[in-house]
Parts: sequence; structure tokens; C-alpha cells
Amino acid sequence: MNIDFIRKEKLILFECISGSKAYGLSLSHSDTDLKGVFILPKKIFFGLEEIEQVANETNDIVFYELKRFFQLLLRNNPNILELLATPEDCVLYSHPTLESIKPDHFLSRLCNQTFAGYAYSQIKKAQGLNKKILNPIDQERKSVLDFCFVVQGQGSVPLQQWISEMKFKQEECGLVSVPHMRDVFALYHSSQFDNAISLRGIYSGIDANDVSLSSVPKGTEPMAIMNFNKDGYSKYCRDYKEYWTWVEERNDERYQNTLQHGKKYDAKNMMHVFRLLDMAEEIARYKKVNVIRPNREELLRIRRGEFLYEELLSRALEKIEQIRELFERSDLPDEPDQSKIEILLYEMREKIYNERDE
Repeated sequence: MNIDFIRKEKLILFECISGSKAYGLSLSHSDTDLKGVFILPKKIFFGLEEIEQVANETNDIVFYELKRFFQLLLRNNPNILELLATPEDCVLYSHPTLESIKPDHFLSRLCNQTFAGYAYSQIKKAQGLNKKILNPIDQERKSVLDFCFVVQGQGSVPLQQWISEMKFKQEECGLVSVPHMRDVFALYHSSQFDNAISLRGIYSGIDANDVSLSSVPKGTEPMAIMNFNKDGYSKYCRDYKEYWTWVEERNDERYQNTLQHGKKYDAKNMMHVFRLLDMAEEIARYKKVNVIRPNREELLRIRRGEFLYEELLSRALEKIEQIRELFERSDLPDEPDQSKIEILLYEMREKIYNERDE
């Protein structure tokens, strides 16, 4: 099942323009996002197949099946509550049965977790981007050897420096674990043995995740004691993969905008942080979901990178705490009344199926 199918079979119950154009925050180059609700044909609904949503390849057109739509509303999902409160000029089609459901049927203290909580996750995301921009990782990947050090006097030197000074090759060396000492090894060289002893080198190659161990005759004095910073190497591998996956998948237009405004954070991301926090505050104070934002200019200033990251972070964290206190004092229910919502869903689905059978 795809979008073409639900359009052809006239299964769409609701369709609207969403995203920046619905928020009143669009710019001349902004894309048009579409979201909506559809109902499964009765035969599929009563069958074994489960279809929760359909979308296009870029996910800028998404339709939720009626049941999934209600499930997300019960969880006070921000995107879905916004959908239900879409400004009239952004609504492209609405089936009459949807007029019976309003955002205030679902609003609860869960909005503190979903709106403010999601905003906090976006802050963490912005922090992660900030870290990536300020701490880029070279594309040439380090190896196990870069995390090995040889004891020298009361200090240590990098293994590769030691090998170079000794005019050795890592393939000519061998390691033996030192008992009771984590990631510490006795280091030997092939010059210490006859041809009957074959050493396995420090590591097996650039893709190795650990050092290699060799067997040497007991009583042989090691040429050096070596430590492998295995924890450091494991962290580096995780960071390297995360960083270069981000480079491959990042939105280059947004990234270049981040570099241009010079503040080293994703300004569009931070704009949405404050949009969500403002909406959470309005829900706590007025029990209303306002999709179109009255403070467009202030939010666009954030998007243009006119504020320091630290200033925005401090403001956001302070606002999150204020919102938490507002929800604690609010007389909103702890969560929506699921039993009433289930009855509403049943009545809507039955009515729509009866209409389609006529």
C-alpha cells in the first residue's frame, strides 16, 4: 500500500500542509510538507496485515492510519496534536467525521514529556552537532598501533616511535600478556629467537580491534613492556563511525548555513526547540495547541544564528524548568481518557465503513 493507492481508493480522511508553512516560519526556499490521516479498507482492516502509515521516499508526505493516529494522540505526540490543530488555511481536505475530535480531548500532563521532552532531545542533538563541528575527526582512520605505548623510564613513548627508534617492524614483534595487569604486555622481537619461533606481530592489520598474542619460550627477557589503551581505542572507533556516518548523511544545505552564521550549532534545530517550548507553555497555561507561531521574527532570528549557542542553551533549560512547574500546577489530567477515546474511534470507523458500503 502506498500514497497513490490511498488517493485512488479515496481512503484519505484528512490532508494538510504541515511543517514550517503551517507554523508560519517558512522561507522562500522552504519545502511543502504534507501530512494526513487515512482509513484502511475494511477487508484489510479485518485481515492479518497491519499498516500504520504510508509515506513517500523523502518522508515529506506522510499519512497515518486512523488507529495509529489515535494511538499517537493518546501519547500526546507533538506532531500529531499539531496535525489536529492545523490552521484552516493549511487544511486541504477534512472528512466530516473528523470534526468530532479536537485537541482538548487529548491534552494532558503528558505534553510536558512530549513537547518539552522532545525539545530537550533536540538540545542534545544540537550539542552533538556542536561537538562534531568543533572536534572533527580525520578521515584517515587510526589503528591499534596509535593506542599502544611502551614504558620508558618513569614515563612512556608511543609504540610507533619506539619501533622506529629501534629500527624494527611491527610484524617482527610479538606480545605476551602480563598476568594480573589489564592490557599490559611483554614485548619481544624476532632477533631474540631462532627461526623456530614465529611471532605474530603487534596486530593483524588496520581493521584489527585488538592486539595479537604470540607464544615465546619461558624465561626470555622482554625487550619492553607495552600498554594497549583498549578503552580509548574502542571509544575512538565509535566516535569515528558516528562522525563519518553523520558526514555522509547530513543535510549539506543546513550544514553550510551552520558554518555561515559562525555560531557552530544547527540554528534551524534550535529554532524548533523554542517553538516546541513555547507550545508546551501555552498548553500548560491555556490548554490550547497553537500551531502558527505569533513570534515568527524572534524564531527566525534564532534560525539566522543571531544568538550564541550558550545563551540559547541557558534560556532553553530555564524554560524547561518553568514548563515543568506549570504542568505540576495545571488541572490537566495526567493522561487522556483512553476508554472514551476508544469509543470515539469505534464510532468513527463504523460510520465511515457504513458510508463506504452504501
